[in-house]
Amino acid sequence: MKILHTSDWHLGKYLDKYSRIDEQEKFIDELEKICNDEKIDLIIIAGDIYDVTNPPIVAEKLFFSAVKRLSLNGKRPIIIVSGNHDSASKLISPSPLAYEFGIIIQGMLDTVAKVSKYDNFEITKAGQGFFEIKLNNEKAVFLTIPYVTEKNINEVIFKSDEEADMQREFSDKIKDILKDLSKNFKEDTINIIISHLFVKGGIETDSERKIQSIGGTYAIDPKVFPDNTQYVALGHLHRCQQVKDANCLAYYSGSPIRYSQSEIGYEKVVLVLDIEANKEPSIKKISLTDYKPIQVFKGDSYEDALAFCEKVSNENSYVFIEILTEDFITGEQIKTLRETKKDIVSIILKADKEEKVIYELEEEKTILEQFKDFYTYKKGKNAPNEVLDMFLNILNEIEKEEVIADETSNA
Repeated sequence: MKILHTSDWHLGKYLDKYSRIDEQEKFIDELEKICNDEKIDLIIIAGDIYDVTNPPIVAEKLFFSAVKRLSLNGKRPIIIVSGNHDSASKLISPSPLAYEFGIIIQGMLDTVAKVSKYDNFEITKAGQGFFEIKLNNEKAVFLTIPYVTEKNINEVIFKSDEEADMQREFSDKIKDILKDLSKNFKEDTINIIISHLFVKGGIETDSERKIQSIGGTYAIDPKVFPDNTQYVALGHLHRCQQVKDANCLAYYSGSPIRYSQSEIGYEKVVLVLDIEANKEPSIKKISLTDYKPIQVFKGDSYEDALAFCEKVSNENSYVFIEILTEDFITGEQIKTLRETKKDIVSIILKADKEEKVIYELEEEKTILEQFKDFYTYKKGKNAPNEVLDMFLNILNEIEKEEVIADETSNA
């Protein structure tokens, strides 16, 4: 069985004020071609489909279109688990329709897949957190652990305030759940775990929202995965990487697009798994196109920055500019830089090599940036992710109402 593993699409994400939807559309086109060229039998998407819990309409439309195309209208199964950026309830809401196309969405620990028969495959067994698929005369059992916290694992009660103890208790609970679910693994089945977790030792980037809400509480020990597992398909970390010290083969596929400066320097990929029951699987990395690269310029003067902007003026890229200087730079000079090179994300002046920012120069700020500034001004601290999500959700609801109003007026 050939399985494609991807995750962390973050549909609807912005880089500062720049929407990434055009790049995400190109990724879907490329992914569809890869699946067809590689003759992929089944697709795994390991969480963080969207960037916010209440995504904009354009992101939802892209997701629905993407999975319909990738499923070949129900001929190729797709398995999806929710991530920490997703709303589990929102993600699973289209499940009745999704099942018609062989799309299995596991939003919560207690989600039960629908036993169904399709032209090319069949969901033969299902229970809370597991199901079995028969495809091409092979059987595969999937255990699913969507993003979880102690709020939706009622059995987890932290008996200690010490971070190490809390981490161990949470990790032990995940281990217990997987141990119980792994009883569904058989010697004649392909045995796979799909999850959106942070496993200790993983390399993080700046664009991931931290899963650990209290220090490292939700960092999972790599030994939690049962020995009879053939492969663990993980989501959350944006760098493709193998989990060290796991009892089995476990990988993060990484995000398909560079979502921050910290993601420069390594390629973006999807993983193709060639696997049979009771045999060691093989993994192939397939590189993705860098649809719009992120460039970082660091120099000592405005003149150096201008020369760089002139050099890359015709390139389709995002640019971050850092100037190590104590000289004053005028608004007219900033305007010249921005006119010379489009899509400059930020221009930062630094006083010394210790990364102390004097000030950041922006022509104008997005409404989200203005909200962040206002929150900091009123509260004396940065706005937490939950508040930013709530603010973005309100904006998205306003956007949806405006779209409906426009459609009504044009009808």
